[in-house]
Amino acid sequence: MTTPSISSLEWGKVDLGRCPSVIVPPPGPKSQEYHGRCTKNFKGLSGQVKLFPVVFESGQGCVLTDADGNRYIDFSSGIYVTTLGHCHPKVSEAVARYARQLMNAHDFTTPVKTLLVEKMAAVMPGDLSGFQFYDAGTAAVEAGMRVLRAATGRNEMLSCFNDFHGKTYGAVSLAQIRSPIYGRVRMPGAHMVPRPDPYRPLWAKPDGTIDTDRYIEFYDEYILKGTVGDVAGFVLEPIQGWAGSIMPPDDFFPKLRRYCDEKQLLLMADEVLTSWGRTGKWLCLEHWGVVPDVVSIGKGFGNGFPVTAVAVREPFKESFEKISASSSYGGNPMACAAALASTEVIEEEGLLDHALHLGELAQKRLERIKAEHPLVGDVRAKGCLMGIELVRDRDKKTPFDKAGELVYQKAFRKGLAWIPAGHILRMSPPIVMDDATLLKGLDLIDEAIGETTKELGY
Repeated sequence: MTTPSISSLEWGKVDLGRCPSVIVPPPGPKSQEYHGRCTKNFKGLSGQVKLFPVVFESGQGCVLTDADGNRYIDFSSGIYVTTLGHCHPKVSEAVARYARQLMNAHDFTTPVKTLLVEKMAAVMPGDLSGFQFYDAGTAAVEAGMRVLRAATGRNEMLSCFNDFHGKTYGAVSLAQIRSPIYGRVRMPGAHMVPRPDPYRPLWAKPDGTIDTDRYIEFYDEYILKGTVGDVAGFVLEPIQGWAGSIMPPDDFFPKLRRYCDEKQLLLMADEVLTSWGRTGKWLCLEHWGVVPDVVSIGKGFGNGFPVTAVAVREPFKESFEKISASSSYGGNPMACAAALASTEVIEEEGLLDHALHLGELAQKRLERIKAEHPLVGDVRAKGCLMGIELVRDRDKKTPFDKAGELVYQKAFRKGLAWIPAGHILRMSPPIVMDDATLLKGLDLIDEAIGETTKELGY
């Protein structure tokens, strides 16, 4: 398998003399033409596209180029997907090889699948050693839920306010249903409970710190009085992505892990967004020394190629045999090759440590942005997963969606491709980004916040 002649960090480095480069005010005429033609028939666009309907034509490393020739620093990684940057040479070569050699063999064993399974078993924490592959994060979450039921013989599940787990009925039932289109009721046995948000805690101690014990106590009370006593376990994101990069206090997951063990509940981590280097660890829960019983892995797993996985601890491996675990596209040779190449690059080039470094650098710069702008209520970063929360009033912490839209659009016009979430701005740069490019992107956000502050009269 061909490998790049230079390191990923050198390959992903951005020439700031050439990027960002806005030669035509975006969205430019070619973007408008393509977008208009496409959307005559293509419907259901995401909020970020509706706010800024640019048409991308190519991408390499940490740079995206639109149809009008504008070049953007990529702070979205294709919505948390291209963790190693666009078209990483080792990953692209791996996919191309199997596109020529063997594209699909259903769930038959292939040499590349064998190598991927062995590599995953070597890098995963604890005794996470049972695997199955899928083509989408939602499919992995649904399979993980079936594993919980099969392993415990129980049906009910707990998830948390503001979690996001996908768009099929089961996955949506574990999140906040915002439309009756997804179902006017949740699936039977789906329950939601609060989780600690350091910026907006539901329960705090007299000194202002979060009372994580109170959350655990509430879970115990809720299971007793709000369920029928048939709870299989918890399903939750380590860091909530869709909600705006909401990060838990450091003692929450260790306490939840102990609670699940005491009550004989399983802990499933939905790490579709947070896994495979995004936060500087293979699994985000490793930051807190916690090993889940079941975990869904995705997005950056194949660096843009659609491949996801479910991993389970040793005692629950046989549960896969009970759930009709195989899928049409899961584990196809191209997908396994993409995931294996991505894993090898991260491991061989020390990119987990680099992602941690970028997170520390970003946190310092974000704190300066917060200190300088009254619109900024909170900032956070763990590895290459970052967020900025905009508020009308810092004391009341009132969400400011209009400010979020304006900052998003203004920074995009300056040459920064990134992710909005209402009043929370999300950032997920590739983990191969160099320091100067990261700081340049944050400078563009700083400028956009300043301009928005003036426009809104703050």
